[in-house]
Amino acid sequence: MEYVNAFLSMLNAMSPYLLLGFLIAGVLHAFVPSRIYSRYLSGTGLKSVTTAAAIGIPLPLCSCGVLPTAVALRRAGASRAASTSFLIATPQTGVDSIAATYSMLGLPFAILRPVAALVTAMFGGLTVGALERQGKFDTSKTECDDTCATEQIPHSFAGRIAESLRYGFFEMMQNIGKWLVIGLVIATLITVLVPDDFFQTYAQHSWLNMFVVVAISVPMYVCATGSIPIAAALMLKGLSPGCALVLLMAGPAANVASFFVVNQAFGKRATLTYIASIVIGAMGFGLLVDYWPGLRETFVQAMPHMHHSHAMQAGWFSLTCSALLIALLLAAMSAKYLKSYQLNKNQTNNMKQFKIKGMSCNHCKASVEKGLSALPGVTSVQVDLAKGIAYVEGDCDPQAAIDKINELGFEYVE
Repeated sequence: MEYVNAFLSMLNAMSPYLLLGFLIAGVLHAFVPSRIYSRYLSGTGLKSVTTAAAIGIPLPLCSCGVLPTAVALRRAGASRAASTSFLIATPQTGVDSIAATYSMLGLPFAILRPVAALVTAMFGGLTVGALERQGKFDTSKTECDDTCATEQIPHSFAGRIAESLRYGFFEMMQNIGKWLVIGLVIATLITVLVPDDFFQTYAQHSWLNMFVVVAISVPMYVCATGSIPIAAALMLKGLSPGCALVLLMAGPAANVASFFVVNQAFGKRATLTYIASIVIGAMGFGLLVDYWPGLRETFVQAMPHMHHSHAMQAGWFSLTCSALLIALLLAAMSAKYLKSYQLNKNQTNNMKQFKIKGMSCNHCKASVEKGLSALPGVTSVQVDLAKGIAYVEGDCDPQAAIDKINELGFEYVE
């Protein structure tokens, strides 16, 4: 029962803000033209880099989902500097995670998190921009192809509202729902199993804790929203707010899979800059929070005091939001796996299968479907996101399909 109460406590605290965040994400998708994301990003200086980071910060894309978007921006004419800035800023935070951060960690975390994402993105983008101006990269391939085509958004106001709801409460739910649940489950286990004084033994050595946290966070995958309950649970066990910030920054910003994709799409120098920006930025802001006079106490005091005994004391509004969130998650995830079952059942002899590594969300799915559909002889493409398989129908050259998959920033698996 203790595990259930801890889980419900976190869910009730986050659900109203998560629903609001999903709604805002849908509105951004439906009402902000996608062409704007590449129009102002061709330069290598401060303006383009800052604009790219500012565009990326509110977008609720994970460290895997942002990869095809960043590659598409690059092909649409965005510089490596702006694309790298976008790549660093976007997965660290989003409108959904900012709202959830406020609900579980307090206002200081909710303010500092996007600020830290902006600063680290600008640092990485400007560094790549300096290399780009020195001619360290091959700048010949900037033309847009069919995979950069804008998404079809309804023109009418009512249609855009419907698209906002579909995208926010269905597609986004499919994208991060699994990782959100995993984050809540891990946080529940931490809350119940980790002794209350676990981190207090090393509390005076924040830098030591930070090295451990960053070493674990950078290669693993956790989305911006899923990292919040984990950070909150660890803080309740004595982890310093600076170390929690390191987890919130480094965990969502990168993972092992993204290293290989970024290296292929942007080059080795950009990849090293990308990783260094995340590590240095996370450690720098973490140390600032823990060692700036009075700042550590401010973050600790602003954090809502949630205990698992409060799970059943939540108000009707929080309980209603939690029930609605669970229902939407179940509907979205059920549709995702039902689609997988139908695709597997409806295979034809004319269909070719391509196992693809690196797809994690509907943005990845759309990128692969657009890219493969543009190949000569292809009549239709359907991607099974749950299994990571693309079903290509028509007279398609298999090697051309494999080359296109790798070109899009994913990996073909034999």
